[in-house]
Amino acid sequence: MTRRYLTHVARAPEEIALYFVLPIVFILVFGYVFGAGMATSGSAYREFLVPGVFVMTMLYGMGATASAVANDAGRGVVDRFRAMPVARSALLTGRSAADLVRALLETAVLVGCGLLVGWTWHHGVGNALLALALVLLLRLAVTWTGIWLGLLVPNPDTVGVIVFPLAFPLTALSNVFVAPELMPGWLGAVAEWNPLSATVAAIRELFGNPGFGSDSWAAQHALLLAVAWPVALIALFAPLAVRRYQRLGD
Repeated sequence: MTRRYLTHVARAPEEIALYFVLPIVFILVFGYVFGAGMATSGSAYREFLVPGVFVMTMLYGMGATASAVANDAGRGVVDRFRAMPVARSALLTGRSAADLVRALLETAVLVGCGLLVGWTWHHGVGNALLALALVLLLRLAVTWTGIWLGLLVPNPDTVGVIVFPLAFPLTALSNVFVAPELMPGWLGAVAEWNPLSATVAAIRELFGNPGFGSDSWAAQHALLLAVAWPVALIALFAPLAVRRYQRLGD
């Protein structure tokens, strides 16, 4: 199943280009065009920005996951697999494994782009790899969320309409582009408790990239929340996706 999904990705190069080019455009536009107007400027802001783009890319991958699952469900592919001697778990776990492979490729591209614009890590290779592991953990949580959405609304066009309005506010109300300390009080509090903000803050610390100091509990325990949030999301959406998959066609 994992090979099947990866084969589909390889046969849709325009989709690969879209998901790879968009985060690179964000790095270039925000890093060079808007960077001078931020609280930190130049290369300092680009080092602040790149970890956020890592996480944003993982979140927007939910759209591809949900659309692919919805497409399979809408065309009856899921029903055909359910009628075959295939493990019930294979379709969903294969999808999540394929998404992790794709996330590795996306991360490699982003790391290369980040190095080209002046971003780097400063706390050693071990901490950098741990930061990337947190990024992939978030992607796994996002993948199961996307699988559930794709099974819940088995129409690729409808899924696309649903995913973007969910993903954009989550990105905007986080520390991806701007520190929560620069937002109005209540909005900053919402941003600090955003699951994306936890991962971004944690990987900035592990990379040794600049951040904005905060004495809030969420900011002081970003590493803990960067693990707890994805684990909680997986614990919630993986069973929901499995239950929805079992009920398809009933």
